[in-house]
Amino acid sequence: MHAQPGQRRKPPAPSYDRMLETVRYDGAYPTRERAAQAVHTVLGALGGQLGADLRAELAARLPAEAADALTAQQPAAQSRTGWGFVQDIAGRTGVSPAVARWDTGAVLSTVAALAGPDLLTLLIGGLPSGYALLFGRAELARAA
Repeated sequence: MHAQPGQRRKPPAPSYDRMLETVRYDGAYPTRERAAQAVHTVLGALGGQLGADLRAELAARLPAEAADALTAQQPAAQSRTGWGFVQDIAGRTGVSPAVARWDTGAVLSTVAALAGPDLLTLLIGGLPSGYALLFGRAELARAA
């Protein structure tokens, strides 16, 4: 079956096991369970920072288990900068901000690859400052 003209074909999402192995490798986690914990925590927090449309589009590119973690969170009452996001994760999990930053980078760099460059640009543009670095991109200053 072919896509109709004007429709984008999305590549199939990788398996959750493959995603966890990537996060485990990138994060140098000792176990698959530790990688899964980071994925669940970071995606749950990210889901609260995204609007419904971006959250749905990103969820469509993730394995089902990761998409569930992303979409389970209700939108946050207030948006957080990238550093505020890391501090929130540290507070939720009881780890240091350095560990929370490490977890965030390991998960979001994998998410960036799954999202693709166009969606990643939309995600970063829809979030407050500081998220580009968390996704592994340079943070560019916006023109005044």
